[in-house]
Amino acid sequence: MNKPVAFDNTLRIAVDIGGTFTDGVATLSPQGRIWVAKSPTTPADPGEAVTTVIRDLLRQVEQSYGSAEAAPALAEVVHGTTLITNTLIERKGAKTGLVTTSGMRDALDIGREWRYDIYDLDIELPKPLIEARDRVEVAERLDSRGEVLDPLDEDKLARMVEALRGLEVESVAVSLLHSYVNTEHEKAIEARLKAALPELSVSLSSDLAREIKEFERTSTVAANAYVKPLVATYLQELDARIAAIRPGIPLRVMVSSGGFSSAESGAQSPILLLESGPAAGVMSALNTARQSGIDKVLAFDMGGTTAKACVAVGGDAPIAHSFECARVERFKRGSGLPILIPSIELIEIGAGGGSIAHCNRLGLLNIGPESSGSVPGPACYGRGGTDPTVTDADLLLGYLSPDNFLGGEMALDVANATAAMARLAGELKVSPLEATWGICNVVNENMASAARIHIAENGLDPRDFTMVATGGAGPVHAVEVARKLRIPRVLIPIAAGAGSCLGMLAAPARIDRAWSNPQLLADVDWAQVEENLAALRRQSEVELAEAGAQDVEWVIGAAMRYYGQGAELSVSIPYEGVSPATAGVLLAAFEAEYERLYGRLVPNAAPQVITWRLVGRAPSEGHHFEWGDNRVRGGDGASQGATGRREIYLPLKGGFGPVPVHDRYSIEPGRTLQGPLILEERESTIVVAVEADVTIRPDLTVAVTIKEFD
Repeated sequence: MNKPVAFDNTLRIAVDIGGTFTDGVATLSPQGRIWVAKSPTTPADPGEAVTTVIRDLLRQVEQSYGSAEAAPALAEVVHGTTLITNTLIERKGAKTGLVTTSGMRDALDIGREWRYDIYDLDIELPKPLIEARDRVEVAERLDSRGEVLDPLDEDKLARMVEALRGLEVESVAVSLLHSYVNTEHEKAIEARLKAALPELSVSLSSDLAREIKEFERTSTVAANAYVKPLVATYLQELDARIAAIRPGIPLRVMVSSGGFSSAESGAQSPILLLESGPAAGVMSALNTARQSGIDKVLAFDMGGTTAKACVAVGGDAPIAHSFECARVERFKRGSGLPILIPSIELIEIGAGGGSIAHCNRLGLLNIGPESSGSVPGPACYGRGGTDPTVTDADLLLGYLSPDNFLGGEMALDVANATAAMARLAGELKVSPLEATWGICNVVNENMASAARIHIAENGLDPRDFTMVATGGAGPVHAVEVARKLRIPRVLIPIAAGAGSCLGMLAAPARIDRAWSNPQLLADVDWAQVEENLAALRRQSEVELAEAGAQDVEWVIGAAMRYYGQGAELSVSIPYEGVSPATAGVLLAAFEAEYERLYGRLVPNAAPQVITWRLVGRAPSEGHHFEWGDNRVRGGDGASQGATGRREIYLPLKGGFGPVPVHDRYSIEPGRTLQGPLILEERESTIVVAVEADVTIRPDLTVAVTIKEFD
């Protein structure tokens, strides 16, 4: 164990709420010593589990230093949550109204008039968050250049206020036609609503998604308004709870683009937090890759509810500016609510540990999308769950220890898991072992197939990648998924089960802004572009300062296409001032990206800028983490051997076989073990069920080099 550092060092805490567990990590800055805590998620009151984890972390730190007085001071808490996602999926948000331009009230129902499954005669389309009866039209109009065609006068504002008053809504979304190019009318509506109905929560499309695409922009602001009162209350209460533990500690929130912002900003624009947990998992994987000098990474994060992956090349995660949430059909594009926010480009590639396995109408095995969550949890938790889950299968295959789950704090019930699996096997008309391995194999194959397609779509070869696995279930399944993909190496960082929290601690402060103004590149008004960028930068600097950011890096982005095309691609350049000379820099970036994706340029075509973007973030740095407690016991020759042996299912052998089981942190750095084997730690279990070299690196990352693929 390292010697205590001076008291003037500070402590940062990150807490992530997952579907099954709430994880927390405390780190001592700048040394990188960490302490980890985990508690079952409390769905009825998510903040309860958060405060439980924070108190546990502070207790561990105080024990490490001998007393509360000797322990380092807490500087901030960074938080990620699934609250927004769950609220949208479960439709448990605030009663919300919509203010829109006359003739646009049905945009949420009309959508793109696109069927995500053309052969389904009983297709179920995603239901809008705002009912038609709660939409108010205003007789105003702008043209596509932002010029006023129909002004917004006092009488129209007064009628709007009375209409909303009669609806008795808690929150309102404002989305006017062409407000992305001129925000004047939306700002006037906001000012009037705040004066007349001060208790009403107001969200503007021009603040959240100042982009073309009326349906998507309206869907985004509707989702933000729908969750805003709930999230604002939650963050206020959480801030008060943290103050009760340690007064004056700032609360930060993780955003979907891979950075963090202030809690105040998160309360105003909660939709930006939609994918905060998965984004943090990617940041953790990238930090591990950066420490190892790896350029091509498949970040694999498998928790209790879902498994997600991200293909990252060059040290940065790709950013998507639109995606879907609350899908009717989980893996079918077009079946969800479109959201226009910057988010790390993730693919949802499978189920999580708590996902329920069942026999479908055709008599075939399906896993998910329903999850047992933390209440009642998998059958093996012994909390009332009776359905077989992925975790139950992992237990019965020997991958999890019934006596050493969560470091022995939670015993797993093998009998309950066996009974649940026997019922499923009866429905499938197969043996219990076939059902058990079937669950694990189907999950692994689904994840490998989705990742394989995504990598190929980007013109890349999975054999050139390294997988970095995080999440409670990630290290259990990572090696087998990598083997199916023929990815030769898997890295599992320390505290991988709380990887999202490490990602939050490694993430920089970040802010993204955008506005649309479609123009041919040759016709761009560069003075106007510079003016708008400067205004967005001034606004962004205030929010970044609230998040404690320093030495901010600024980047200009542009969504571009050839005139007449229907899809854009994104390019970016450093923000070093804007002038007519910028046109050449943008054109070179666009043509290089276009040729990379499509193999050739379009002769005599005119490039067009659709949307301008501004990104400000603190510098991305590699963060070193090491344990702050005494769990690392490497170096004692007597402790280097296996702690025992366990029968596990070996997929390439088609049956069970005994393998050594090691305490992960009893293995000396630099030592290489031979798989198959099991490495156990409190937060997760690393399963290597094939021949492989398993090396403990100096930073205690486990590197698995697979030698047996078939």
